Amino acid sequence: MSLSGLGTAARWRYALKPASWPKLLVPMVLGQALGVLASGAVSWPALLLGVVFTLLLGTFIVLMNDWGDQEVDAIKRRMFPDGCSPKTIPDGILPARALLRVGGLAGLGAVLVAYLLGIWIERPWLGWLGLGCVLTFVAYSLPPLALNYRGGGEALEAFGVGFLLPLFHGHAQAGVFWAPEWWVLAGFVALSLASALASGLADEDSDRAGGKRTLATAAGNTVTRRITAFLVLLGAGLWLLASLWMPALPLWAMVPAVLAVLGFFMGMMRVSSRATTGAFRAQGEYKQWLHRAIWSGALLVAAGLVLAAIGADS
Repeated sequence: MSLSGLGTAARWRYALKPASWPKLLVPMVLGQALGVLASGAVSWPALLLGVVFTLLLGTFIVLMNDWGDQEVDAIKRRMFPDGCSPKTIPDGILPARALLRVGGLAGLGAVLVAYLLGIWIERPWLGWLGLGCVLTFVAYSLPPLALNYRGGGEALEAFGVGFLLPLFHGHAQAGVFWAPEWWVLAGFVALSLASALASGLADEDSDRAGGKRTLATAAGNTVTRRITAFLVLLGAGLWLLASLWMPALPLWAMVPAVLAVLGFFMGMMRVSSRATTGAFRAQGEYKQWLHRAIWSGALLVAAGLVLAAIGADS
């Protein structure tokens, strides 16, 4: 891939990795839908500024993750010059200082938006939840904790993406910290953990060389794929159990999501045996199926929750 002819805007677009943004936008939609079902109404300020918060948070995460991973990214480029895409800092797409500056400002902006939104819609704890989302990533990738390097980064990612971010949006809509509908998040945390573990597959060798501790570097490719598959089934099962346990989560609203997850799971398993260490193309296909399972399932859950809210009002 030639990057020499890219202009400034194209370089920033590349650095922001738009293909990865559903990882934050989907939990935003899920959280907003949970809040709508819990409150029985739509808060448009919570929805619109919630989108702004998520975009700023995503910018912060993507850019600061590249800044924090610049050394291990450089190792991967040296080990596999033709096996992975160019990296923002090692390949000179953008300087490290620019990523640090813009990423830091985006993080501060996300906290400010959360705080102002909390004042506007009278959710005094919303600013603290927004700060918690930012600090979760700081603990994940940046010194002094850098848990993604010390071990436990995948669990922290699952907590942030699978629980804390939807909780932020659900609280923005409903003004509560807990409602029966929130049990949906148990399944989503399991699915988010599956995504976090699978992300380490393509970086197994370079992460190990760079001293980064993930499940893939500690237990290997095969164990990581087996645990990922188990977590996908667990997430679907927890969604089904939540609908059977909680009257607020009608079964008809959850079954399409469970079926979608299982359908894409079958596609994931068809390529799993080929997604071995160093098989980057097969790993990419494996993760595509996984992301389709998670994102389509969560969006179908969100759609079902909104329809349930509409039905409750009629």
